[in-house]
Amino acid sequence: MPLVHIELIEGRSQEQLKNLVADVTKAVIANTGAPAEHVHVVLSEMQKNRYAVGGTLKSDEQ
Repeated sequence: MPLVHIELIEGRSQEQLKNLVADVTKAVIANTGAPAEHVHVVLSEMQKNRYAVGGTLKSDEQ
């Protein structure tokens, strides 16, 4: 059972998330031969004030 865990900063639309999951699933199927019903994708969305790059919270960026 392939398990793909994707961490994102919040803010994408439901449509974008649906497309992401569909595209990732297709890629896993193409590269592993696993059937679609065995491909699991977990999306974890983080708030901008809970993620930092280079010591700066994403919520503090302009």
